[in-house]
Amino acid sequence: MLRVAVIGSGPSGCYTAQSLVQQDPDVLVDVLDRLPCPYGLVRYGVAPGHEKIKSLQNNLRTVLEHDRVRFLGGVGIGPGGVPAARLRELYHAVVHCVGAATDRHLGIPGEDLPGSWSATEFVSWYSAHPDSTADGFVAGARSAVVIGVGNVAVDVTRMLARGATELSATDIPQSALTALAASGVTDIHMVGRRGPSQARFTTKELRELGSLPDVEVALREQELALDPAYPDPAALPAPQRRNVEVLRGWAAAAPRPAPRTISLRFFLRPVELLAHGGRVGAVRFERTAPDGSGGVRGTGEFEEIEAQLVLRSVGYRGLPVEGLPFDAESGTVPNVYGRVVRGCFVMRGEYVAGWIKRGPTGVIGTNRPDAKETVASLLEDAPALVQRELPGDPLDALRADGVEPVEWAGWCAIEHAEAELGASLGRRVVKLPDWQSLLHAAQGTPPEHPATHGQHA
Repeated sequence: MLRVAVIGSGPSGCYTAQSLVQQDPDVLVDVLDRLPCPYGLVRYGVAPGHEKIKSLQNNLRTVLEHDRVRFLGGVGIGPGGVPAARLRELYHAVVHCVGAATDRHLGIPGEDLPGSWSATEFVSWYSAHPDSTADGFVAGARSAVVIGVGNVAVDVTRMLARGATELSATDIPQSALTALAASGVTDIHMVGRRGPSQARFTTKELRELGSLPDVEVALREQELALDPAYPDPAALPAPQRRNVEVLRGWAAAAPRPAPRTISLRFFLRPVELLAHGGRVGAVRFERTAPDGSGGVRGTGEFEEIEAQLVLRSVGYRGLPVEGLPFDAESGTVPNVYGRVVRGCFVMRGEYVAGWIKRGPTGVIGTNRPDAKETVASLLEDAPALVQRELPGDPLDALRADGVEPVEWAGWCAIEHAEAELGASLGRRVVKLPDWQSLLHAAQGTPPEHPATHGQHA
């Protein structure tokens, strides 16, 4: 009987587990996660209010409730946790699905000024990630600059512009709701160094900016016109063409007064964050222009945009995984069809899937075929892998090593506690925001009919 450890319970890890149990009727899968809660970026990366995307949790839940899948939360792998070598002893195969854990930096003067943050830190705060220790993002801020034009940039821009009434209907933690409800931010600038036809946001996300109540979306026709594809976007791929068509429609509309304004700016490259009163006060940008080969060049013209809050959203990078080789340039683990490669050797029994395999590209659904490719490699290797005798149930061995995972009943107890917290605040479900409250809830009384699946006899 093949035993597999999947590290990470986000979409990539769940799709890997799903593909395994669908294709092998005997495989037993343990999905381990450093956090006591499953679902990865679906829980801690999707913006509050995106109920359709968050409903993906229901699909992932079905995977984790399968009778041959076991969720083991609160289990760190590597320094301070379970050594990767120990996992290889306990399982026939280990699949790492750990994503890209850090954000890219701008590399410009003033980036470390108070008031300058990564979008990742902001998202973690309003998503109640238990590792988040930062707050005070919007305190004292009137103008905010979001650097980047991808979906995460759109998410954080929308969060800064949303009202308390809308947010209170979501699962945003109470402290973040209180802070955003009291926010004095009225001007939000989302800035890209290239043109609208090269922006990375999806049209659905972009359109949501235009549907926010009491918010005006402002554009500058002269900036849009710098993009050679702007006058006639017909030759663009469909996603980019739709983006440009939405922007053209907004640019043609008459402006209307509103309490908050989102300004979409293009062809501006940040060169310095300027200090005022010991914190960020403005961002200095250089005007760029198309270079004729898909990139941009600097023009030597500069502009400053006032900002007491700056959020950078310029991409993610993978971090080295303990016990695995790492390609620092791509931020990935070297692999062939998901099999880890050490030097010149393909390591059967060690696998990767998701962003740590291919880099931070694609959308949530991209992880499904990616996981299937890795699982195909693993199952091809399975006849040789199962020849190795294991010491028994890995959970027994982990407990003997002093590890006490949060099992599925513990996660159900967390869900129950979050529903109770929401009810006590006159809201729906409200996320527990820190390690202590999550672990306390996991150890408390589970729901009336807790799940009892996945015992792996």
